Amino acid sequence: MTRRVSTSILEISDLTRHYRMGASTVRALDGVSMTVSPGEFVGLLGTSGSGKSTLLNLIGGLDRPTSGTLQVFGDDLSRMSGADLSRHRQKNVGMIFQSFNLISTMTAAENVSLSMMFAGVPRADRDARASALLGSVGLGERQRHRPSQLSGGEQQRVAIARALANAPHLLLADEPTGNLDSRTSREIMALLKELNERDQRTIVLVTHDASLAQRYAHRTLTMLDGRIVEETRA
Repeated sequence: MTRRVSTSILEISDLTRHYRMGASTVRALDGVSMTVSPGEFVGLLGTSGSGKSTLLNLIGGLDRPTSGTLQVFGDDLSRMSGADLSRHRQKNVGMIFQSFNLISTMTAAENVSLSMMFAGVPRADRDARASALLGSVGLGERQRHRPSQLSGGEQQRVAIARALANAPHLLLADEPTGNLDSRTSREIMALLKELNERDQRTIVLVTHDASLAQRYAHRTLTMLDGRIVEETRA
């Protein structure tokens, strides 16, 4: 694993991700370069197919780039082994998805505790942390409820608590309000903004909603056809 000293949480240079589809090559990412500083809230804006979710998956270690460099906390993910990528996903980043991705047979507390169990956190410690995290996102009274007993907004709050379980410094949010109504969307975005401002937690948000990105992010990068074509600041 390659590490170097860096003042940025995220440094990306000429990153590509190409896929083969029959005789054709799909250029999902086609030369992306960007940096993200500690404590920033960055929005990735673009229509479906622009490459924003592909980029987020690469940062999260869920996929590998075709070429270019991708450094998170000074570690070059493009050179990591599978085991190193697994540790990166477990320790460095917390991911929040549009579809919540909660386990339906588990309670809210059990969903939050699961990643801590994989990290080897003792049972008593993970139970206490799960309870505290759910309380911090307004679900102190809903810890024993399963996803089917929770509203969409409550499920997303569980997902945010789960993303925070191993205390990552970087949160990656992929369309976190995509399945929510406008009022609940504002509540979830306000919660993310609070995490950013109160804890100085770095957030990269993928969205197709320009007004959402411009209202909550410090900086918005617009993507088109696998490239960053515009940058705006709040």
